[in-house]
Amino acid sequence: MEFSTPPIKPGLLKIIVTRFLMALVVLMMFFFIPAWTLNYWQAWVYLGVLLLPLVFVISFLLRHSPDLLERRMRFSEREPTQKKIILYSSLPLLLAFVIPGFDHRLGWSNPPAWLVLIADGLVLFGYGIVFWVFRENRYASRVVEVEEEQTVISSGPYAIVRHPMYVGTIIMYLFSPLALGSYWGMIPAIFTVPVLVARILNEEKVLAKELRGYTDYQQKTRYRLFPGIW
Repeated sequence: MEFSTPPIKPGLLKIIVTRFLMALVVLMMFFFIPAWTLNYWQAWVYLGVLLLPLVFVISFLLRHSPDLLERRMRFSEREPTQKKIILYSSLPLLLAFVIPGFDHRLGWSNPPAWLVLIADGLVLFGYGIVFWVFRENRYASRVVEVEEEQTVISSGPYAIVRHPMYVGTIIMYLFSPLALGSYWGMIPAIFTVPVLVARILNEEKVLAKELRGYTDYQQKTRYRLFPGIW
């Protein structure tokens, strides 16, 4: 979808750089402290798969849609239900990222390199779906909200399912532990799926109430995440 490029808000670039560096430090702590070694090639490859495309996406959005990038910097949910969902999702997400390091250190599981690299490819594929959403929907905020000028998007991935960004997110979450070389880490990652389902159900109530035309869109695009299933 083509749209005019709004100006970059003052201080946005500083926020982006700060949060990027913080994310890098936190992820390295999650991976390498439990592993207690830097000799952990799965984690290094995963960091590259995760962060190098992020640099590309940030650069693209700065040029073409800085307002969307600013929305993605918001973390404070307004909906009480969403705040609870975010809280409940914290533990499985933390475990999904921390367990692989212990797994690597203690040798609980040892997926073959080819399977780890396939998982990296699937994480990148999920990332590609999210980027497709960004190109199509400039209102793809991190938090559940409806802005005054917002309209329903029904093209691109939104013509297939109503919540394509969550499709990409689920793929990334599910295969991240395997990309880090752990079967056991996939167990808590599975619990992110019901958490995202709960988020979607609440989000749809908000959208149906506040976003004009959303109920018609629900009738047009029947499935939320998986065509033919749900």
